This record gives sequence, structure tokens and C-alpha cells, in this order.
Amino acid sequence: MAKAIWNDAVLAESDQCEIVDGNHYFPPSSLNKMHFKDSPTRTTCPWKGEASYYHLDVNGEVNEDAAWCYPSTKEAAKNIEGHVAFWKGVRIEP
Repeated sequence: MAKAIWNDAVLAESDQCEIVDGNHYFPPSSLNKMHFKDSPTRTTCPWKGEASYYHLDVNGEVNEDAAWCYPSTKEAAKNIEGHVAFWKGVRIEP
């Protein structure tokens, strides 16, 4: 079961992650949503679509834009639609 951990908090935990481009994409039901705050940041991937970002808030510390998802993907990336991936110091443990 994969876990996403930052600042000693488990942000997500699932045995149904999708791995794309070396990133673990966690299903929405696996998120500990109390740590996620919407960010205005958006980026575009030519084959996945537009990504939305989240700030992570754990124990009063904020990690800006450290998680992202594709709410509505292009056809080639339907397997990660709505799933969330992490970076910026978030550890993924098996």
C-alpha cells in the first residue's frame, strides 16, 4: 500500500495508485482532505490536459502547490482523471 507523507502526516494511502511518468497518482477517496487547500495554480500537459494544484497544510506549515490533479483529462490519461500526485518534498512510501 503506497503512502504519501509530508511533515509526519499521511496525506494519502492506497493500494490502487496509478503510476504515470514516475509519479504515483492516488485516487480521490484515499486523500486525507483536511490537509488540502485549493491553489489558483494551473498548468497544461499536452497529453493529459489541465492540472489543478493544492497547497498542503500540516501542523501549521504550508507546502505550496505540492500536489496536483487533472480533474478532466484528455482521452490518453483517463486512468488518472481526478487522481492526485505529489512533489516538493512529499515522500511516497511503498
